[in-house]
Amino acid sequence: MWSESMRRGLLIILSSPSGAGKSTLARRLMRWDPSLAFSVSATTRAMRKGEVDGQDYFFVDEADFKRQVRDGEMLEHAHVFGKFYGSPKGPVEAAIGKGQDVLFDIDWQGAQQIANSALQEHVLSIFILPPSITELQRRLEGRGQDTAETIAKRMQKSWDEISHWSGYDYVLIN
Repeated sequence: MWSESMRRGLLIILSSPSGAGKSTLARRLMRWDPSLAFSVSATTRAMRKGEVDGQDYFFVDEADFKRQVRDGEMLEHAHVFGKFYGSPKGPVEAAIGKGQDVLFDIDWQGAQQIANSALQEHVLSIFILPPSITELQRRLEGRGQDTAETIAKRMQKSWDEISHWSGYDYVLIN
């Protein structure tokens, strides 16, 4: 007989091109449902103003990141804009084992890796699209975090990222 205590958690994946709003939507989902666990990614990029290590990301150096990948400690990982990003496996497995849903804010590469992993039966994936490419560029410029050159690179990469929308369970225009 099935009971709530036997429920395995879901891996809820949010992906989008930079600036489409996945991080904002993830924060809103976490406020709406405090029972969700958030998969804090590890990264080799520099910490931005206002970010907290262990809350926004686990900030690690490249050697440590590569060691974690080599030792099978990452559920997924990707090299994006010259930096490494990945989801530590241990906290995710512990959460779903307790029946807790885990929210991911990751790119399409990571989503594919998780969808093809031993945890694939627990995946619910959502791709977030901007209402237009013009709006996407306006959002990136409005964040005030990147140089014009970085924004241009993100805009160029957005076409490739958007091309993967059909691999998701749901698509949301934000």
